Amino acid sequence: MTANGAHRTATRRRRQLWAGVLALVGLVLLVVGLTAADGVAAWVEVLVAILLLVVSYVVQHLARRDAVYRHDEQR
Repeated sequence: MTANGAHRTATRRRRQLWAGVLALVGLVLLVVGLTAADGVAAWVEVLVAILLLVVSYVVQHLARRDAVYRHDEQR
């Protein structure tokens, strides 16, 4: 593996880690917002949770796209 390939692999893993962290925080906020919170706080938590889950999906998609769509000679 070349230095550039190692850098890409590290970047992909870092993006996947951040996607996982964002998804976990989003799911925790969603559960708390749907079960424990009341009123406006519940709606804010649910909206922030949905936003975090969408951002997590986008970051994960970027990491997968980099791995799947690079040229064959770079693999």
